[in-house]
Amino acid sequence: MASAGGLVAAGLIIFRKIQSNIEYLLLQTSYGQHHWTPPKGHVDPGESELQTAIRETEEEAGLSEQAYNILSEFKYTLNYEVKGRPKRVVYWLAEMKNQECPIILSDEHQTYVWSTLDRALEISQYSDMQKLLKEADNHIKSQK
Repeated sequence: MASAGGLVAAGLIIFRKIQSNIEYLLLQTSYGQHHWTPPKGHVDPGESELQTAIRETEEEAGLSEQAYNILSEFKYTLNYEVKGRPKRVVYWLAEMKNQECPIILSDEHQTYVWSTLDRALEISQYSDMQKLLKEADNHIKSQK
């Protein structure tokens, strides 16, 4: 959905806790520069941003809304340009209920990884995504 000449997208930062470690789900695109990203996509007409995030997570990673709990108090917006047009992407945090739930990728992605924060920061190519992951990690750790 366009907003003031720009694009709006939404997604979920999916994480799981394995013992004392926090791992993030990142998907590697099967197009372009094969960058790594949480599941996200464009907002369809009539859809809220949160509805989009839930739908895109199911489409791209095969995770239904029943597979995770959304931490609705964490909402983070990235603003950047794509091909000269403004783009806004809104993310929420979501914790997996079952750590062994299978990931089923769409054609848009070629592989996925459950990654520690350090590894996620290493493979994320964009500083705004790295900042988002750090903010998410700080939020999760502050919930203890």
